[in-house]
Amino acid sequence: MGDDSVNVGYWTKLADGRIECRLCPRFCHMRPGYRGLCFVRRAREDGEGMELTGYGRSTGFCIDPIEKKPLNHFLPGSSVLSFGTAGCNLACSFCQNHDISKSREVAALSAYAMPETIARAAERLGCASVAYTYNDPVIFMEYALDTADACRAKGVKNVAVTAGFVCDEPRKRLFAGMDAANVDLKAFTERFYEKRCAGSLEPVLDTLRYLIHETNVWTEITTLLIPGENDSEEEIEALTTWVARELRRDVPLHFTAFHPDYRMLDTAPTPSATLQKARCIGLRNGLHHVYVGNVQDPARQATLCPTCGLRCIGRDGYRITTYELDAEGACKGCGTPMAGVFANKPGSWGPRRQPVEIERYAA
Repeated sequence: MGDDSVNVGYWTKLADGRIECRLCPRFCHMRPGYRGLCFVRRAREDGEGMELTGYGRSTGFCIDPIEKKPLNHFLPGSSVLSFGTAGCNLACSFCQNHDISKSREVAALSAYAMPETIARAAERLGCASVAYTYNDPVIFMEYALDTADACRAKGVKNVAVTAGFVCDEPRKRLFAGMDAANVDLKAFTERFYEKRCAGSLEPVLDTLRYLIHETNVWTEITTLLIPGENDSEEEIEALTTWVARELRRDVPLHFTAFHPDYRMLDTAPTPSATLQKARCIGLRNGLHHVYVGNVQDPARQATLCPTCGLRCIGRDGYRITTYELDAEGACKGCGTPMAGVFANKPGSWGPRRQPVEIERYAA
């Protein structure tokens, strides 16, 4: 192993000497020294286990508004220190971070930061939370969880931004370290996951069921609507009905606009009318909080009281413009508790995106 590799679990040795990774439902088979599709998990050279490469290496650190994750009901207006690593366990043809998720050279150019350094930086910079994002914390779970432990020791919360494509046991371990999650529900058909992501839908639905019904992790969902791929009224009807029936009506759902990227440069951007229609379908099916994203639309990005309709949180992009929740997170108009995690008052970070030189915070 190199200095930035650590032994990891969730594997089994096959009769032919290969290692089968049991972290995610891809179940990669690797000969000694070979990597899985995610690029960061590798069979040991001696064939006696698996290692996470690039432990302690990130593709960069940045302070973001929490609404950018997107999380609208988790400490609104607060700042979050965000980072990710190289690699990904899906292969989405529309990936907006393909330069890091698919690059085999990025590891050599990464910033080096141990968990204690990240926690120290978050504390000193006044960030309410740290987000494991840009690729997917599933594949660098051990690094993410060590960082989460260091953050919790300093009173900093932890956020997973994930596609939710993970097996049962590692799922439990990962989310035990998290306070909030945004799960990217990429579509509501197996066809889309197979064609566009080289993955499958059902494990993601299992992750959502687990988060909502078996944990206290605050959870929101994002679906990027791609014209002609996953934006039909029938599919949106099925997706929103499932969320209302299988999860909870107060789980926030974000429909976001696609912009041409990676291997889908010839696909048109998502029209605003598609986002608006999707939101209407979700509300009609009983969901309390349906948002649109990647567009400027303050009216459809506001948080409304599900009882009296008061605009409890107004937003203009990533800036909080109105805040009508009391210190307990209840609507000031009628007293209905708002679903989510709220501080005594909103944060004031605004739309800034501030790169962080993480090495400055090393001991």
